[in-house]
Amino acid sequence: MHPRHAVILVALLAMPVAFADLEPGFVSLFDSQTLKGWTGSQYQIEDGVLVCPERGGGLMLTEKEYADFILRFEVKLSPGGNNGVAIRTPKGGHPSSAGMEIQILDDSAPQYANLQPYQFHGSVYGVVPAKRGALKPPGEWNTEEILAKGSQIRVTLNDQVIVDADLSQITDEKTLKAHPGIRQTTGYLGFIGHTNRIEFRNLCIKELLPDNAPPEGFTALFNGTDLTGWKGLVANPPERAKMTPEQLAAAQEQADQRMREHWSVQDGALVFDGKGDSLCTGKDYGDFELLVDWKILPAGDSGIYLRGSPQVQIWQNPVGSGGLYNNQKNPSQPLVVADNPVEQWNTFAIRMIGEQVWVWLNDKLVVDNVALENYWERDKPIYPTGQIELQNHGNTLWFKNVYVKELPKE
Repeated sequence: MHPRHAVILVALLAMPVAFADLEPGFVSLFDSQTLKGWTGSQYQIEDGVLVCPERGGGLMLTEKEYADFILRFEVKLSPGGNNGVAIRTPKGGHPSSAGMEIQILDDSAPQYANLQPYQFHGSVYGVVPAKRGALKPPGEWNTEEILAKGSQIRVTLNDQVIVDADLSQITDEKTLKAHPGIRQTTGYLGFIGHTNRIEFRNLCIKELLPDNAPPEGFTALFNGTDLTGWKGLVANPPERAKMTPEQLAAAQEQADQRMREHWSVQDGALVFDGKGDSLCTGKDYGDFELLVDWKILPAGDSGIYLRGSPQVQIWQNPVGSGGLYNNQKNPSQPLVVADNPVEQWNTFAIRMIGEQVWVWLNDKLVVDNVALENYWERDKPIYPTGQIELQNHGNTLWFKNVYVKELPKE
């Protein structure tokens, strides 16, 4: 998966979470205090939790329509609880047919002993059965993610993929007649209550956008067509600081020529031929969030320099990518291995505030609030500002969907 991105979520709902714990690219769908952004009034708010009450609920939809997205939420079922997530549904008609319904159900309850496979929790109701065994007992919180990308629908429950389907492969006429909504490409999101108490919290979404189209709140560093906004690498920060303006300008001219010889744009991606130097932003940044997709070949080795200093690591290595490789005193390795196989796209979401860095790789937190050390001058803290660099180690690299959001100083 190499998802596109949307605006950063500043605070998830129910349980207050530190700003830096949240992954860039998501926005909240529920502010924990009101039903702003929703239509339908039978749901309630209790202690920051969205509740479908017993003998209540019904259909509640977002005011906004969504096409491709990643939806995340936590859900707690009551015994025998029954609900559903409406996706890509039009207003009017039942979501399970006019759109799609992702089943929410305590399918272990005695009254559901004779369910069809496509009625289990997480199923695309009436169409695609979900794997069982990941749902927690009633009264416990479950973490769920729904990805809708074109005809692909993937449901992950408590870190287990229980549905991964290509709806374009469904050709059964009876199924298509009963559920024409599986061909919907856009529509509203919502919940389908069935007079059972169901609780929801931490509800957020990331819209998946076309390549190189900046999400709300971000600026595209790469326009998808040329090297506008980028420059070649001139020495390192301490050496650049010693140059006169005239010396720096002359060195930059030579570096830019070298950049154009070895960096190019192919099929909407930045491509490095393995023979030049790092590609650098034309602007310096202080505190920021960076979103970038990258791809390497076997034995690939690269990285992202933050404020001109190495680096958020990219490589084919059992340790995994995303770590702050050049740290000596602070952690240098990622918390988990989250890389996709080589020659497949990966996505970084990087946040830097002061000296502290957070990194998500393919939606998994791999660096959590770690200080990036100053590689060039070990006796000094990291520079307060500097350029962002796409680093190389002599092999072919690809980058796209490079977006930045500057953060105000606290």
